[in-house]
Amino acid sequence: MDKKTKADFEKREIPPFLEKILALDVEWTKKFVSFSLNFVPIRSLKTHCKFLEYSCHGLVWLSALLAFCWLIDNPNYYQLQMNLLIGLILDIVFVASIKAATRRRRPTIDDSFLTIGPDKFSFPSGHASRAFFILLFFTALEPLPLLFWPPMFAWAVSVSLSRLLLYRHHILDVCGGITLGILESLLICILWLGKDASAWVMSWLSDEKLPSGTTQEDLF
Repeated sequence: MDKKTKADFEKREIPPFLEKILALDVEWTKKFVSFSLNFVPIRSLKTHCKFLEYSCHGLVWLSALLAFCWLIDNPNYYQLQMNLLIGLILDIVFVASIKAATRRRRPTIDDSFLTIGPDKFSFPSGHASRAFFILLFFTALEPLPLLFWPPMFAWAVSVSLSRLLLYRHHILDVCGGITLGILESLLICILWLGKDASAWVMSWLSDEKLPSGTTQEDLF
């Protein structure tokens, strides 16, 4: 009787129909990237892919937002800060959970130094989900002036496309990420914190963030 290795036991059984879909996804991703690189604008975009990758990384956005919350003590921004923070945290949790469950391999080894934990897996694309959540947040939930909408849309699309050009993800990974980002924006719309709730959360995070300039102890 042949002895089964640990890898044999850990290998997951994939339904035949799903295996065919994944195989087609791999094939069409290669064809799409190869075809896209025939166009000069796409080739020029590839030179900026690394910048796009870092511009939408979860740790970068979380760090920047926390710094913004700490440095800008303005009650007018509390609602934006708190709801965006909740959305970014939920995005990281959802993406990590789905990646840990699906465990789909990336097209190539991810050499990014910011890749940790479940992020080594491919489905869904966290960059795509985050880019479209941020896009919808600043165009539908907490709209910026219309002047900023076109560049934000271009950035979100470019980030998603860069995941393919860098060969970090397959087409289905990016589509799944975009869908997840849209669903996250709908969820945040339901869970939306008002001004009072946002001010309370901000005061709970830091005594110095109370709108009245008092400390938490002064409330009791």
